[in-house]
Amino acid sequence: MKTKALNTIPLFFIALLFTVLFIKCNPKEDIPTDPPNILYIMSDDHGYQAISAYNDKLIQTPNLDRLADEGVIFRNSFVTNSICGPSRAVMLTGKHSHLNGMLDNSTKFDGSQQTFPKLLQNAGYQTAMVGKWHLKSDPTGFDYWNILPGQGQYYNPDFIEMGEKKQIEGYVTNITTDIALNWLNNRDTKKPFCLLLHHKAPHRTWQPDTTYLASFLKNQYPVPDNFFDQYENRQAAKAQRLSIRQNDMDLVYDLKMQDDENKVETRFKWRMDHTARMNDAQRAAWKKHYDPIVQRYLKDTPKGDNLYLWKYQRYMQDYLACIRSVDDNVGRVLDYLDENGLRDNTLVVYTSDQGFYLGEHGWFDKRFIYEESFRTPLLMRLPKGYRKRGEINQLVQNIDYSATILDIAGIAIPKDIQGISMKPILLGEDTEWRDALYYHYYEFPNEHMVKKHYGVRTEKYKLIHFYDDIDVWELYDLEKDPNEMDNLFGQSQYEDTIKKLKIRLSGLQEEYRDTSMGKSGAS
Repeated sequence: MKTKALNTIPLFFIALLFTVLFIKCNPKEDIPTDPPNILYIMSDDHGYQAISAYNDKLIQTPNLDRLADEGVIFRNSFVTNSICGPSRAVMLTGKHSHLNGMLDNSTKFDGSQQTFPKLLQNAGYQTAMVGKWHLKSDPTGFDYWNILPGQGQYYNPDFIEMGEKKQIEGYVTNITTDIALNWLNNRDTKKPFCLLLHHKAPHRTWQPDTTYLASFLKNQYPVPDNFFDQYENRQAAKAQRLSIRQNDMDLVYDLKMQDDENKVETRFKWRMDHTARMNDAQRAAWKKHYDPIVQRYLKDTPKGDNLYLWKYQRYMQDYLACIRSVDDNVGRVLDYLDENGLRDNTLVVYTSDQGFYLGEHGWFDKRFIYEESFRTPLLMRLPKGYRKRGEINQLVQNIDYSATILDIAGIAIPKDIQGISMKPILLGEDTEWRDALYYHYYEFPNEHMVKKHYGVRTEKYKLIHFYDDIDVWELYDLEKDPNEMDNLFGQSQYEDTIKKLKIRLSGLQEEYRDTSMGKSGAS
């Protein structure tokens, strides 16, 4: 009976059924043939812990969450070298630091080399770079650029537009977005665009817009469980100088405890004047907010652990207020795309140049391969035809950005790019993916005194080698010890695991052609 009934169905409906099934099973079917626009938004030192799509205990970021809700959120996104300039060079080139030449912040980026904006430009894209550049050389591969010199300033900042420096009144996060939107308004609409929009915030010294100075003042933030970490069996962690519990985090320079009589001590011979670039209205708002905090501190100065906890709360209040402006301005740009009919044909990426410590291990800053520094937020809203939504759990890294953007733009990926295109993942396809990440940090000695090190991270384990003036290994079981408190290296029950991880590490160094550690390589 069933066979007979099937035979009575008109062939038209059978054909229609197979057409629907084919379209459903073919994720590439409705991808537009025109190359999509690319909007790459990157902040500086924005820890994933301070985006509510990742963690809602510190701040609500509705506009960044909008990207996650309407697109994808990467749960395992990492960098190759957690420091500003080198991270940006990796993003541009798709190559590890030892190959693109930008090992640390003292290096000048070689702008003559291949970058993905140049390849997009050669393929007919209109390209622009706005905001924090921090690579010492002028941008190349861009039809338009307008950048902050060096680290840039929060208030009334200088910008360098196509080689001409000018000061612009206002707050840097708002201004950067203003410049970007102005460029979008005046671009050649016959061409696809690639816009790199790079925010200074929330980089140290975390100077919020006057609009948000008091926004987080009454909040008390949860103190990380390992805030009072004593770094047992972790020699490099003990030697660092990025501790909130020491004067590495300065009361005046970092926490704005600037009083007229200079009663608050600072470790700097020069005293930071946070209001130096401000106009009268900005300075008045700043002093109205900070002067009472300074006076309360002088009247009842906390001591010992109470001082450290007080510093942590002050740090978080200013840091998160800077992020509030970033989130607002991401919303401005998303609204612009939606209101101008650009939503369906634009890839929107939001990330940070690296992660950041928000009190974990008692620290601020980055540099270490430990999770909070190594891991970075990555959110994407995809062009029409890319059906992937929600969480992505594959191990991705910032060497992958170039390959992914080129692939989505329909441009052949040069063989010397070391990253992998995430396009198959974004299409929802089943694809083989890497099972391990390689990391290498070089900048030592410097202010924060984080030792040179390299390492491998798999889904379960992390193996690290600190070298140069020390020779120390560390091993962490990330499933049992996600806060990386218990160094397992040297324990007999992990000998086989260490042996396998060292082989994997050597294999990655060979694959990425990294011989820069010399005789201290894995063995």
